[in-house]
Amino acid sequence: MAGKRASAESDEPSRKKAKKGDSDGDVYNPYLAHMDPSSDSPFSGMTRRQVTAEQISKVEDLSTNAFTGVEHTQKYFQILRTRRDLPVHKQRQEFLEKYHSTQILVFVGETGSGKTTQIPQYVVFDELPNITGKLIACTQPRRVAAMSVAQRVADEMDVKLGEEVGYSIRFEDKTGPKTMLKYMTDGMLLREAMHDHDMSRYSCIILDEAHERTLATDILMALLKQIASRRSDLKIIIMSATLDAQKFQRYFNDAPLLAVPGRTHPVEIFYTPEPERDYVEAAIRTVLQIHASEPDGDILLFLTGEDEIEDACRKISLEAEELMREVDAGPLAVYPLYGSLPLSSNSASSTRPLLLLGRAGERVGNASSLQTLPRLV
Repeated sequence: MAGKRASAESDEPSRKKAKKGDSDGDVYNPYLAHMDPSSDSPFSGMTRRQVTAEQISKVEDLSTNAFTGVEHTQKYFQILRTRRDLPVHKQRQEFLEKYHSTQILVFVGETGSGKTTQIPQYVVFDELPNITGKLIACTQPRRVAAMSVAQRVADEMDVKLGEEVGYSIRFEDKTGPKTMLKYMTDGMLLREAMHDHDMSRYSCIILDEAHERTLATDILMALLKQIASRRSDLKIIIMSATLDAQKFQRYFNDAPLLAVPGRTHPVEIFYTPEPERDYVEAAIRTVLQIHASEPDGDILLFLTGEDEIEDACRKISLEAEELMREVDAGPLAVYPLYGSLPLSSNSASSTRPLLLLGRAGERVGNASSLQTLPRLV
């Protein structure tokens, strides 16, 4: 009896806070109690859906992580400087103002703009999930993208993957009671919608790579349009990498549009003078030639299937070792990239220099729209 009485007493503060949140139509999340926006909290003075870019910057610059209460690492501040060089950062305040003023927003960001990693983080700061107890969802067409981007964002926020930031894909759910931002395949969100017709767990849903028009994404857009009419509190962001976003605007009743340019780099195109009998062998020779003659940088090679990728990885690794001995070409880290690989294998691409082999055709997006390689030669 004494144990039960002590438990009831310890729960009393949470109940009081829950009542306070209920007055605003929100539910208090006890797992995020360390983020309570009291006067001495990093979030003090921040009002949900009225947050400014300046307020976010102040929280980001703190020596202590506002989400975990742990001291930031040096890696965090190095990544933060890189993040602030992204094109989307220059329009952070403009994004927040549009986000505050509308329920549905169409966002266009070219490849390299930083939309996939940065926009969901801006929403986290603006939604203040420590008050609402609700999640922010960001969908991806492919499982590799959902896993890899979640890992990157967890690194950027200096949190452990699976806690404040997580992902959900078929047969694997790496989220927990602390999760505020969840990356997931569009198919997984569609599956959730079958059981929760109003998506009541979420305060904001972001559909990324909407221009790919997968079946699941198109169905989700239809469902979200209906849900938006029932839930005025739900925010929806449709993100596309192409400028042809007027159809999304029209579908969502003339939703406002915000466009952010991507980084531009000079591109040279070289063609083989004659058709190659064995394109895989020709590709391997080209990779080795680039490695031996070009300065440090990354190489991205697209092939058609897993067998070709694994075979090319093996051959290039062997040839690269010979080049190191013969012409002092330096080491070459070779990594495959395809959908069935575990997250740890896909995350290996942080090593430099790098040869990344991805699947062509249907799987081209795994590499080309999943991550931006800043040192691609």
